[in-house]
Amino acid sequence: MTESASAEVLGDGLRGSQANTGNKLQAKSVLTKIAAFVADRNIPFLICSIGMIVMLLWAGKFKMTEPGAEGIIPLVSNSPLTSWQFKVFGPYILGDMIGATEWTAAILLIIGYFKPKAGILGGIILVGMFFTTSTMLITTPDDTIVVHGIHYMNNLGLFLFKDIISFGVAFYLITYYGRKAIVAENQR
Repeated sequence: MTESASAEVLGDGLRGSQANTGNKLQAKSVLTKIAAFVADRNIPFLICSIGMIVMLLWAGKFKMTEPGAEGIIPLVSNSPLTSWQFKVFGPYILGDMIGATEWTAAILLIIGYFKPKAGILGGIILVGMFFTTSTMLITTPDDTIVVHGIHYMNNLGLFLFKDIISFGVAFYLITYYGRKAIVAENQR
């Protein structure tokens, strides 16, 4: 990417080697040059968005299967935020609904590459979804094991913990798509 392109709006207003100031400062040390290289190529956004899209499509499809629907029973049945849905819909319809929500968010993130407001909406769906599943880390029994008197997360606990990280990624995607949408609105 050229130096003139690195002045494109992103983050604090500028991108890459000129980020954070607007005074056209150049990266000089090896570390700041690496940071500018990463920023100039949108590497964090690409990894986060593509990773999230793949995870949502894959997990969403799995929840629409019998083993996937049965696998969420201990999670949704113990959560005050979702236990009512479990009682109303049962595991199979609820699994389909969760899977469809994940697919919808993934598709909106993909559309967001071209229409950033769709990406914002996808991110908002993810914030709600990952907030809900993150709380299950507290409400799901047997998500830890005790080794020499110390509680450690077991596979179920680790499975839920990744949603805390995904919760943060969802906010990042909202801000990234939001900045693109703001730039697009101001170019009209």
